[in-house]
Amino acid sequence: MDGREFTDLLKAKLGKLALRIPLSWINVATGGAPVMLDGQTLDTRAQWLLKVFEQSRHPAFHEMPLAEGRALFTETMLSLSKPMTPFKTPEIGELVDRAIDGPGGKLPLRIYRPFGLGAQRVPAILWLHGGGFTLGSLDAYDPPCRFLAARGGCVVVAVDYRQAPEHRFPAGLDDCLAAWRWLTASAATLGIDATRLVVAGDSTGGNLAAVLANDVRHEAVKPTLQVLIYPATDLRMDTKSYEMFGDGFFLTRKGMEWARANYVGDDPALIDDPRVSPLRATDLAGTAPALVYTAGFDPLRDEGIAYAAKLKAAGVKVVHRNFDSLIHGFVGMSAVVQAAARAMDDIVAGLRHELANLS
Repeated sequence: MDGREFTDLLKAKLGKLALRIPLSWINVATGGAPVMLDGQTLDTRAQWLLKVFEQSRHPAFHEMPLAEGRALFTETMLSLSKPMTPFKTPEIGELVDRAIDGPGGKLPLRIYRPFGLGAQRVPAILWLHGGGFTLGSLDAYDPPCRFLAARGGCVVVAVDYRQAPEHRFPAGLDDCLAAWRWLTASAATLGIDATRLVVAGDSTGGNLAAVLANDVRHEAVKPTLQVLIYPATDLRMDTKSYEMFGDGFFLTRKGMEWARANYVGDDPALIDDPRVSPLRATDLAGTAPALVYTAGFDPLRDEGIAYAAKLKAAGVKVVHRNFDSLIHGFVGMSAVVQAAARAMDDIVAGLRHELANLS
């Protein structure tokens, strides 16, 4: 290890330790003034995290060359979601990387199996990661997927779908649909229960999960549950929450405008396509029951709430919860924001409850 590598390592460890300082120190560092907007109070550690991001003076992901932005996104996710000590990492029984035939060539998947399955058939989750249709990766979402497998008692199949701008809509969605159909056809081989299949995702992964659930609702095998975590459901981006939280709360309006341009190019008509903006769908009847989770200090909050309401109006069973003290991206912040870790516990509890009631 040369001097620069050691310095980078030290900075990384110091940065992680800075995010874990006692709350009393954080209150001093932030001036002791809580952030309160729209009847909500920002979690103190989330507030501190935002301050650390601001002080780092890193350019935003969308301001960097694409390869650098993708690398930084993965590095950031792992820094905020991976425990500092190995014994706190959720243990799983098996992890397998494989590839299936997809519409654009080989489609990589990562399969997580919980411990102690034996001959028991368990539910499975098709996990579609976020990252603005552009930045996410299997590695970035490894900690949340391990958590869902270990604590949820489910096989988790994470999809490394093609991303924009190299592969615009509908390439990524087509990959997700191909992975879904492979999963349903391979249930017996994988040792999973084909009557308890879940499609889930966060942010733009939640967008893909919502569209997938609606696309396959009339097929022989459809999801028994969809789990949408702060989903992007309307790329018009004209809600009150965009006005209130579109700058300064991790995800920004500029970042989402960049993601939208990457995904649909310069065709404004695509923004209202229900397979791009699922909130624009005219018919949601018969789609899978949904768990919808939103974050209070998130530009995407209102469209997630609106999508939950629209599903309910279509006769779909919906459970919605707004984690009003959290920011966008909390799925990948559980190692440094305790409220995010509690939210993940609540999401898994909701998942287990719904799946148990199916049996």
